[in-house]
Amino acid sequence: MKALSLTPHSWQLDLIDVPEPRIVFPNQVKLSVLEVGICGTDREQVVQKNVEEPAGPQGLVIGHEMLGQVVEIGTEVRSVRVGDLAVVTVRRGCGLCKPCRNNRSDMCYTGLYKERGIKGLNGYETEYVVEEELYVVKVPESIRELGVLTEPMSVAEKAIDEAQNVQAARLPEVAGEGWLAGKKTLVAGLGPIGLLAAVALRLRGAEVIGMDIVDETTKRPLILKELGGQYLDGRKVSALEIDERYGQVDFIFEATGIAKLGFELIDALGVNGIYVMTGIPHGDRPVCILGAELIKQMVLKNQIILGSVNAGIQHFELAIEDLQRAKQRWGNLTTNIITTRVSYQQFSSALNFRSVDDIKTVIEWNGTD
Repeated sequence: MKALSLTPHSWQLDLIDVPEPRIVFPNQVKLSVLEVGICGTDREQVVQKNVEEPAGPQGLVIGHEMLGQVVEIGTEVRSVRVGDLAVVTVRRGCGLCKPCRNNRSDMCYTGLYKERGIKGLNGYETEYVVEEELYVVKVPESIRELGVLTEPMSVAEKAIDEAQNVQAARLPEVAGEGWLAGKKTLVAGLGPIGLLAAVALRLRGAEVIGMDIVDETTKRPLILKELGGQYLDGRKVSALEIDERYGQVDFIFEATGIAKLGFELIDALGVNGIYVMTGIPHGDRPVCILGAELIKQMVLKNQIILGSVNAGIQHFELAIEDLQRAKQRWGNLTTNIITTRVSYQQFSSALNFRSVDDIKTVIEWNGTD
């Protein structure tokens, strides 16, 4: 079968032939890969040769955002049947720490986890995959066109869930499952994860301000506005002016990966506010910040800043639930986040194509040659 693999040493991405996987244990599921989303991690691997480690002599098969269809199941599998749509999670635990032993590898203590298509394990840019039932999540047929967004949506779901849990723990009288209703939230960076965070926040009744550096008439701001959010052009309003224009913010979701902006956004956070960072900055250029003022604000206003990466199985399930709710509320609007679809034979264009209106590119496999 075909697969997109980064070859060792040169890290050139090639379409190669690999053996088709087969079920060898009763708890395994075999899926025909239908679609795989491309994200910044994939582009870093290919363009910047930023590869953790190969999975074997043929290199590392990339891809971690997938939608597949079940074609075979082991004798002990109960959660899916042949013909079901499903996604497979990304991270596999170290097996040593408590979170990993309890299927929360997204909170691994040791850092010895592996990740499909990223670190030490082959990914999903291929025709077929086999995985344990534990890591397979069924997707309803009603959101087939949205299923490939489950993994990026799960990242947003985890960050929001973590924020709600922290607020509920420290403010049980006023926070909880409905804490976000009516709250002022800021989403910085309207890429796929940022827009999906906006979807989840609007579904929870939050007021959403979305910040980016594109024209207001381009796709990202237009999708945000159709969700009921407000667009903030970061080229016209600096992060340090946000609170003056909009008032202080209860929750900030950062998805830019820009270190300087990440620190500046703290200024907009309100009393008892919580700020979740999901972007990962690159480079080693120093950032100058007003450290004393920031610390003073965080202390006097009881603020929290936390980082969030990857997602647990429950966040994949939340993602699927919210994608269903989004379709019921806004119709096909969320589908507009997928802006480009190409066949696996045209993989180069999928990885290199970037424009102001490009949000999410998907490679189609369909399990055929």
